[in-house]
Amino acid sequence: MLIKRIIPCLDVNKGRVVKGINFLNLKDAGDPVEAALKYNKAGADEIVFLDITASYEKRKTIVDVVKKTAESVFIPLTVGGGIKSIKDMELLLFNGADKVSINTAAVKNPFLIKEGAKRFGSQCIVLAVDAKKKDKNKWEVFIYGGRENTHIDVIEWIKKAEDLGAGEILLTSMDADGTKEGYDIELTFRVSKSVKVPVIASGGAGNPEHMYKVLKYGCADAVLAASIFHYKEYSIKKVKEYLKNKKIPVRL
Repeated sequence: MLIKRIIPCLDVNKGRVVKGINFLNLKDAGDPVEAALKYNKAGADEIVFLDITASYEKRKTIVDVVKKTAESVFIPLTVGGGIKSIKDMELLLFNGADKVSINTAAVKNPFLIKEGAKRFGSQCIVLAVDAKKKDKNKWEVFIYGGRENTHIDVIEWIKKAEDLGAGEILLTSMDADGTKEGYDIELTFRVSKSVKVPVIASGGAGNPEHMYKVLKYGCADAVLAASIFHYKEYSIKKVKEYLKNKKIPVRL
């Protein structure tokens, strides 16, 4: 079995790490560079850095923060938010990002996925999907930080993105985000079984059991979490020890 990854997420707004519920009511959670360094030492497998208001505010990702973060950590760093072009991708990758995550720009211009994969390799292109349930067995894609419904079916979209060259899917359940009531296992399972590329489950982590369930029953390749790590409810070490005891392969 492939090693399952534990990934802290740094949602950044105006240069500070923030966390909300259902994409709303943001609360400060610290300095992004300090947080990244802490997670690097704590045994995180990767770090995801998302400038959550960049697309909505029509500005570029905070490159200087990305550069400082990359200089502080020695594990893969994925960066997203406000990326609209190959030039934007190049700037972030040049300043230390290992992968770029695109959502709004990819929906607006799907061939950005293809162009990015051709230029930098599929392994560098992460498709971020903010999904909200519409009815039974149907989820729709939202953009601009969860503010705008595209009415695009999630499953159809991720299949198209894979064909265009996306090397990974960062799947966030907007319904579960920040609730700490568990990941959307059904959504994650359906997405995981629809594509061959790795799927990162995001939204809803409240404890290690939630991570175990989405890795085992949702067939996710990795789990993303924010609040439980930022506010020290659980350490990455404790999460990994729990998962190992549950026979989930993790890097200790």
